[in-house]
Amino acid sequence: MSSTPAKPPVRTTDGSTLMGGPAPEDTSAEPPTPEHTECSELSWSPVRGESPTEPVPWTVAMKRAIRCGRRLRKLLQLPPDPAADAAESFPTFVPLELLERIRPGDPNDPILRQVLPSADELRQRPGYTSDPVGDLQSDAGGGILHKYHGRALIVTNGACAVHCRYCFRREFPYSEKAAQGDRWSTALDYVRSDRTIEEVLLSGGDPLTLTDRVLADLVSKLEGVEHVRRLRVHTRLPIVIPQRITTELVRRLSDSPLRVWFVVHVNHAREIDAAVEQSLGKLIGAGIPVLNQAVLLAGVNDDATQMEALCRKLINVGVQPYYLHHLDQVRGASHFWVAAQRGRAIVESLRERLPGYAVPEYVFEQAGAKSKTPIA
Repeated sequence: MSSTPAKPPVRTTDGSTLMGGPAPEDTSAEPPTPEHTECSELSWSPVRGESPTEPVPWTVAMKRAIRCGRRLRKLLQLPPDPAADAAESFPTFVPLELLERIRPGDPNDPILRQVLPSADELRQRPGYTSDPVGDLQSDAGGGILHKYHGRALIVTNGACAVHCRYCFRREFPYSEKAAQGDRWSTALDYVRSDRTIEEVLLSGGDPLTLTDRVLADLVSKLEGVEHVRRLRVHTRLPIVIPQRITTELVRRLSDSPLRVWFVVHVNHAREIDAAVEQSLGKLIGAGIPVLNQAVLLAGVNDDATQMEALCRKLINVGVQPYYLHHLDQVRGASHFWVAAQRGRAIVESLRERLPGYAVPEYVFEQAGAKSKTPIA
């Protein structure tokens, strides 16, 4: 009898490893984590012939995502860009479900611009740092970030379902700071000890890269904290891998005694297709409010027409525009910068075109501040 070859390790964004291969959603105690493999021209063709239009479990969608900038360019019929390959120190990760919404042959596609490595990331700019929003100075230990009164954030893990090139946590030390596994006990002890905390935010990484069972376990523990009244889930999964919103997940969260809110992240109207609308509709139909946070990004949504289209699309599917974030000045993202004066003009134009509830608040997050700083 021949032995089964050992599966290669799956390497996380912070360098730690998990055993490879998709784990059954109802038994896995670990999130399906993005694999950072060697970027090779040999790996440009579709994964095992799979089509992004074929429905697959969300764990499989994570496993089959594009993990190589050269491969992404070739799939989208774009020329090679050797100068950009060095930016892969922050690895590429693009699910096929999102890939299908990108126009082939268009290097300026607004979705592609958010996820494709660029040589611009290597330029050193004054004022751009590894921790622009002061996460580390608000670190309370055990995966807790405590910035604002009445609220505490749990960094659940370091896995994401897409690697946005402007991510303010692209250099966050997840292996040291995330509250994974048994380390949740420290985070929960902190929440229990501070009775001013009424709301807990689940972030990461992305908390929905946790399996339903693991996430339900964390939610149950938070439900046992008497003074916690609200739970907020910050996630990109319903947008980039919409099948992540499972019936089990929706049922568990809608049954919670906590008031549950979802905050998703969409920057361009074309990110919302029929599958995403259905995903969001499951949450909204179950009584879970969904808000959107966008980031003002050069070449993506930095004009009033594009931003108006995004806000209209959001309210038409039942999602409320919440914040429009001024770019966090994280190292490697300077090419996304939009001047605040231009941002103000865009928001003023939105006020003339849209009902008030459809206009997001334009804000800046300043390290050490007690709240977001309004710009317009």
